[in-house]
Amino acid sequence: QVASNTCAYVLPECASTSSAFQALQLRPGDKHCLVARSKCYLKLGDTENSLKDAEASLQNDKTFSKGLYQKAETLYTMGDFEFALVFYHRGYRLRPELQKFRLGIQKSQEAIVNCIGSPSSVKLENKEDLCFLSRQAESKKAKQKLQIKLTKDQKRTSKQERVRNPQTERQLLGELYTDKAYLEKLLKDEDLMKSSTKQGIKVKDLVLGGIAYLDTRTEFWQQQKPIYARVRERKLRQQRWIRDRKRKPAEVARYIVKSMEDIDMLLTGGSPEESCKKAEHVLKTIQGWSDDEVPNKNELIGNLHNCIGNAQIEMGQMDAALQSHKTDLEFARQNNLPDAISRALDNIGRVYARIGKFQQAIDTWEEKIPMAKSSLEKTWLFHEIGQCYLELNKAEEAQNYGEKSLQSADEEGDVEWQLNASVLVAQAQVKLKDYQAAIISFEKALEKAKLIHSDDAQQAIIIVSGMLQRGEKLGEASIKNQRNEKQEEDANNNKEEHGNDKEGDEQENEESKSSEGEKEETSMGEREDDDEEQRGSASE
Repeated sequence: QVASNTCAYVLPECASTSSAFQALQLRPGDKHCLVARSKCYLKLGDTENSLKDAEASLQNDKTFSKGLYQKAETLYTMGDFEFALVFYHRGYRLRPELQKFRLGIQKSQEAIVNCIGSPSSVKLENKEDLCFLSRQAESKKAKQKLQIKLTKDQKRTSKQERVRNPQTERQLLGELYTDKAYLEKLLKDEDLMKSSTKQGIKVKDLVLGGIAYLDTRTEFWQQQKPIYARVRERKLRQQRWIRDRKRKPAEVARYIVKSMEDIDMLLTGGSPEESCKKAEHVLKTIQGWSDDEVPNKNELIGNLHNCIGNAQIEMGQMDAALQSHKTDLEFARQNNLPDAISRALDNIGRVYARIGKFQQAIDTWEEKIPMAKSSLEKTWLFHEIGQCYLELNKAEEAQNYGEKSLQSADEEGDVEWQLNASVLVAQAQVKLKDYQAAIISFEKALEKAKLIHSDDAQQAIIIVSGMLQRGEKLGEASIKNQRNEKQEEDANNNKEEHGNDKEGDEQENEESKSSEGEKEETSMGEREDDDEEQRGSASE
């Protein structure tokens, strides 16, 4: 039972690691799979393999944000706080909207200060000649050449032989100290150490692995926060409560970092209500602190409004979310924070698009365009603006922004966004009734869908493209029918006109004949009247 419990304690991440191996067999070199396996290695305490996978994920794409973050996390866990800080900064420059990079920068800086002290506390004085330093360095190099390098086994044995102070270990491990003591007690049970689990794993290996992991964590925590730093922190905490209860900057930073991590974790974990409540509580707390205690107070307040707005979006409270992000934008502009301004404009545009106010979303996002720092960010931005124009039935503008999005996606080399942009262009061309061009655009999108192995996208594009081709043929047939019908109508009209001309000529002939007959009748009547008059005069 002890063996099975120990196995369950030590090996919960092994299943995830094996899944990552299987995924990499299906898609060798996939950067997302490499990052996932690196996370598993890191949780198992295998920092060396974790770092290898994190670096491999960045081999073809140096701007892969997940790879940068994973490498920084691994370096931080290894105790290389300076290098971790470098990669946290790189990720923050590429994706300033991600909170995890900002938190990584803060915790790395705090760890460095705990290890070596604050730079302001060190004062260098040049009182004597410093030439002896170069002589010491030369003699040190000469001694290093004569020294024999220790092998890995010797180093390992030297670490194992090193005796730790139990009091120091207790302070560093905290609640885990009892677990280590329990594992060390199990080592003394020879019968148990000779047994194995149902999976064939030796209990002794599991116990030694658990102890080795706790030793590794002890060394890390010793580097992250040495004992003298803990003692000093405790004294300062006592002084704070005794004197004026002033908050230590490290404590403030720790509280802020921990709170922001909890807010982000709750939101990504599907609990937006709890995330919103936590953010509102932290906001009230920070608003009650002075600017001396929190130097970047206004920036942090804006960031908390951003977190509240994101949680309100997930809860469907769009009006409240819009107000929160506008407050974030106001704080960013008051303090001249370009990254925060860009973030707030991005979120405001999202809210406008979600509630159907597409023109306002377009105006907001177009204001953000000059602030975009990478081709990938421009690709997304142009695509969303084009989508809004499409919703407003402004197909020409939609096609224009779709082509811009496609151009930025080509510069970035992102196949998935090339697919999205091609579909947007094709949709705009359909609304413009340029069906031939739309078919070509859909065919390009189909090629991109095949590259990313998206079966759903391929099926949808094939159906739409087929409908357009059939519609085009039907359109051509209807045009021909219309032309034929028009020609028949013209011919019939010509015949009717010729028939009307003949009827008119016949009518004119009949009328002329009738007029001539009338003239003859009138002349005959006049003659008869004259004869009667002559007869009357003769009789008289």
